[in-house]
Amino acid sequence: MTSISRRLALALVLVGWSHVAGAQTADQLVERCLTASGGRAALGKLKTRSTIGTITLSTPAGDLAGSAELLSAAPNKSRSLIKVDLSALGAGMLVLDQRFDGNAGYVLDSLQGNHDITGNQLDNMRAGSFPHPFLTYKEMGATVRLGGREKVGEREAYLLILEPPSGSVVREYIDAETYLPMKVVMKIDVPQVGREVEQTTEFLDYREVDGIKLPFRVTSTSSIQNFTITVTKVEHNLRIDDALFTKPATP
Repeated sequence: MTSISRRLALALVLVGWSHVAGAQTADQLVERCLTASGGRAALGKLKTRSTIGTITLSTPAGDLAGSAELLSAAPNKSRSLIKVDLSALGAGMLVLDQRFDGNAGYVLDSLQGNHDITGNQLDNMRAGSFPHPFLTYKEMGATVRLGGREKVGEREAYLLILEPPSGSVVREYIDAETYLPMKVVMKIDVPQVGREVEQTTEFLDYREVDGIKLPFRVTSTSSIQNFTITVTKVEHNLRIDDALFTKPATP
């Protein structure tokens, strides 16, 4: 049962990127994606986000449900708090609290023990940004190039390849009609399992909150763990205590 906790912890840390018809450039697609998501002005007004929902975790014993609370603050602070009852696996309550203060990351894991986030996983968190990865990527030293046009399921999508100064290359698929993100694929070095892992994250059920289009269902699949987060509530610009993003002080 502790291996389930480890796989979920790793998956969440990995976690909150031919020729093209029309000859659109990468910069043009970035701007269309930002516009479709709500526009630079609206996105620029967002300082924090609180997301509450449920998580469904795939396990050998079947799907297990739990709660998910995600906090974000500009420019790139984040916290995810996951609680899942693992009684069906012979374990107790899994409480997984992952924090990132913009520089350092830390995980509190009720089953596997607490630890710092390091290496490639930390680089990926440092390369992230709130409220949208395309909003400030140039200032962060990243580049975006056009990879072509591909099918994602039954829909056409543009592939944008985001390369940060450090961390994993992100392959982001943008819907060719709505210009909203559909899927992100990235490979992450995971020392805990001794190999590189590819994770695919899909964004579904977009809804508008405060003029911003957000996915209310997010699925994540990899060889480590599969799970789905279904959002029930989103609030922007709440006051969030900075202590929630930092490693707790030792008693």
